[in-house]
Amino acid sequence: MKFPHFRFRSVISMASAKLSIRTAAVLLATGTLVSSLLGIFRDRLLNSLYLDTYPTGIDAYTAAFTIPDFMFFILTSGALAVSFIPVFNQRLVAGNKKSAWELTSSLLNFMALVTLVASVLIMIFADPLVRHVVGPGLDEPGTILAINMMRVIAINPFLFSITTILTSVQQAVGRFVFYSLAPILYNVGILIGISWFTNGIDLFGIHLFDGGIMGVALGVVFGAVLQLIVALVGLFGLGFDYNFKISWKNQGFRSVLRLLPARSLDQGIDYVNNIVSTNLSSRMGAGALRSFQQASSLHAMPVNLIGVAISTAYFPKLTEDIAKNDEKAYRATFRRALRTIIWITLPVVVVAFFGRGYVVSFIKNGGDSMISGIFGTFIIAILARSMFHIVSRSFYARQDTRTPFLTSVISIGGTILLSILFYNLGFGIEGLGWAQTIGAVVETLILIIILEVQTKGALLNRTFFKAALKMLFAAFIASCVCYSMVKFFPLRLADNSFFAVFPKFCLITATSFLAYLIASYFLNLDEIRPVVDRVKKVLFKNMK
Repeated sequence: MKFPHFRFRSVISMASAKLSIRTAAVLLATGTLVSSLLGIFRDRLLNSLYLDTYPTGIDAYTAAFTIPDFMFFILTSGALAVSFIPVFNQRLVAGNKKSAWELTSSLLNFMALVTLVASVLIMIFADPLVRHVVGPGLDEPGTILAINMMRVIAINPFLFSITTILTSVQQAVGRFVFYSLAPILYNVGILIGISWFTNGIDLFGIHLFDGGIMGVALGVVFGAVLQLIVALVGLFGLGFDYNFKISWKNQGFRSVLRLLPARSLDQGIDYVNNIVSTNLSSRMGAGALRSFQQASSLHAMPVNLIGVAISTAYFPKLTEDIAKNDEKAYRATFRRALRTIIWITLPVVVVAFFGRGYVVSFIKNGGDSMISGIFGTFIIAILARSMFHIVSRSFYARQDTRTPFLTSVISIGGTILLSILFYNLGFGIEGLGWAQTIGAVVETLILIIILEVQTKGALLNRTFFKAALKMLFAAFIASCVCYSMVKFFPLRLADNSFFAVFPKFCLITATSFLAYLIASYFLNLDEIRPVVDRVKKVLFKNMK
């Protein structure tokens, strides 16, 4: 007889199995898709409850995230993963597991200590941070609410840092299941906050909390705790030998600390851009801050779904190629990843642009002209930022964090100047979106040019550029089809529910994607072959 805990261990072992790059990319994309759908549902609930009836409250909630998120991005986030994984993999390839686990324990303890201090400082200085940095345009009730929410959410950098290190270990060894589950559970926690915590909290007959929008902030913290739990479960079977000390003499730990500042500053400078946008949008009337954040989040969804997921799956392979000193394999891996990202992103960009009214209606019942207008300015940024993730990781695989950092200083500095200029010229909230897009395009192009120079023109060959032109032509055909479909199925005033909008959007998307796939097939693009093979296998699996 098998006991339940044995079956549980079996499930955990299966989920922890090492995956191929393609399987990992699909899994990460699926996890990101589920998380994004939950995020859409989360935002739809929040916007329905507060955007029209309590814009001051929803602006305060949005502003409260800014500084805790900034501290997480500058101290941990992707900076830690891309600095840690190459060094960790070097030790695994060399068979030195003891050093790898010592590195992990040291980094875990060090980052936990640093982020705990940061969280406490945010709690102490929340008042001036809201009044003078992220929400100078909020009225007094909104300011007080933002201060209180920020003090609640301030614990997140500490919780997120531990989760990031644990999931980075799993990424490094090719295990992505629990890494992909973490953001899903984070959104589940926030949804619980919206659905239950906003109604107040009673425990064993004791009234602990009155509820209101502050309950959403509690849900955010609850989601962070759920993320941490699933990351801990993902360590099962890895043989992680944790030690409660910081081994300063460990060369791997010291290498990560040397690599970390440049990437951390890169992340931090990038997020300064977001702080400036939050500051400026808070001055444009109630609801403007939330509208800009919502448009930015919408454009980030396909970037995370495609660019981040595929780049994350390919990154361990890039680091392995460099560790083996196989430059030819490294270039081939990079080209394959970049082509895949461009090919998948282009039809998404097409549908996002022509169907942006439908997209916005998913997060705001009946749609919203302000969010839709801002989202339209982010469309080109979707492609640029999706490409950016694999381009930047190509530098990190070489343990070069300095080049992306210097590039970010230039591009983000320019973006901030453009944002301030467009604001003073009266371009309105959409001017902030155009500034972001211009900055994203410039940063990605600079990195690609530098990478080409470093590889002496051997990275992006003629075959790559020929394929890219074919993809653009296929996207043009999809654009014509998508535009016609949107005109044939317009978004009407009566379409004020999810079930009225969703079928139309699915039909428009499916038709546009089908046109893109057919064009890709006749243009003989390599990326379409796995799709065709899969379709043949499904349709003709029972035929000889």
